[in-house]
Amino acid sequence: MTIKKTKPHVSLGVGNNEWYTPSLYIEKARIVMGGIDLDPASCPLAQETVQAKHIFSLEDDGLSHSWLGKVWMNPPYGRDLIGKFMLKMANEFSCGHVSSAIVLVNNATDTKWFNILSEHASSLCLVKKRIRFHDGKQIKKTPLQGQIFFYLGKDSQLFHNEFSTIGSCWHK
Repeated sequence: MTIKKTKPHVSLGVGNNEWYTPSLYIEKARIVMGGIDLDPASCPLAQETVQAKHIFSLEDDGLSHSWLGKVWMNPPYGRDLIGKFMLKMANEFSCGHVSSAIVLVNNATDTKWFNILSEHASSLCLVKKRIRFHDGKQIKKTPLQGQIFFYLGKDSQLFHNEFSTIGSCWHK
């Protein structure tokens, strides 16, 4: 009997949650928002680049706290967590706790969480090529699908000016 090895399908959301964002994108987010007050899904290694005023790590459980101010988020991509983080972002922005946010996720337009956040976003940027993340050992990792940046805030033009160099941007 032969057992066929298969790779996980991208839609299963079964991978490593540690995908650290390259500084190029963090700098763009910092310019658009005028700084980063909170990274609610972070760790000390990610903070070497993000440099948010406050973070919530896995141990802190960012979902159980209020999010305030200007928020950068590259959430855990596991299926059991990404939807919770996206719903939390939508709720925190809707109630005024989050004044602006930039969220980096896979462009999974067919998911419930994607559509929840897209309803709250004032702008978005579909990245022209897949982002090469690092894994904490500086090994570059490229995901199986493309990425999107959601912007929740009042300065869509500044978001467009910064992010149009890396992808196609739209605003409502």
